[in-house]
Amino acid sequence: MAFHEVRFPDNISRGARGGPERRTQIVELASGDEERNASWANSRRRYDVAYGIRRADDLAAVVAFFEARNGRLHGFRFKDWGDHKSCLPSGTPSLTDQSIGTGDGATTAFQLVKRYASGSQIWTRTITKPVAGTVRVALDGAEQSGGWSVDTTTGIVTLDSAPAEGVTITAGFAFDVPVRFDTDALDVTLDLERLGSITSIPLLELRR
Repeated sequence: MAFHEVRFPDNISRGARGGPERRTQIVELASGDEERNASWANSRRRYDVAYGIRRADDLAAVVAFFEARNGRLHGFRFKDWGDHKSCLPSGTPSLTDQSIGTGDGATTAFQLVKRYASGSQIWTRTITKPVAGTVRVALDGAEQSGGWSVDTTTGIVTLDSAPAEGVTITAGFAFDVPVRFDTDALDVTLDLERLGSITSIPLLELRR
C-alpha cells in the first residue's frame, strides 16, 4: 500500500462534497433514555468529487488519476477547500495559529496539529500532509527563519536545537488530506455530445 505524494486536481476538488464522519453507537433503553458511546476517538473524512466535474476534460483527468492510483490501492493528497489551513479558510496562516509543543530542553521533533474548539471542548487533529513551502514556525512568538525543517510526508517539524524548558512552539501552515478512492470501479456515462459524467466518485481519508 504505497502513498503517492501527488494532489488530486484542484479545479475538480473545489466542487467536491463531503466532510468529517464519526461513528457513534446509540442504545435506546426500555425507559426511552439513551446510552451513547463513541466507537471512534477521531473523525474520518469522506468526499465525493463527482460534483466537481464540469467538462469532458475534467472527466478524462479523473479517469487518468484513478488509473494511476490503481483504484483503491494507492493513497494521494486531497485539498479540502473548506478546511485546508491552520487558520480559518478566509485567513492567512500565521506563526501562532497552532501550538505544537512546549520545550523541555531535550525534544527536537514536534507533530503538526490543528485544534477544533467549541465552548470548553477541544478536539486535536494530527496533520500529516502539510503543503511544502507554507509552514512557518515560531518559538515564544518569534519566527524562526532557519534552524528547523519539516517532513511534508509526516507533518513532523524538527528543530536543530531543542527549545529550552517552557518555550512554546507554534506553527502556521496549509495542509492536504491523505485519502484514497473508495471504489475500484468508475461508472462513466457518455452522451452523444461527448460530455461525460460519473454519478459518484467517493474518497475516504486515510488514517496514517
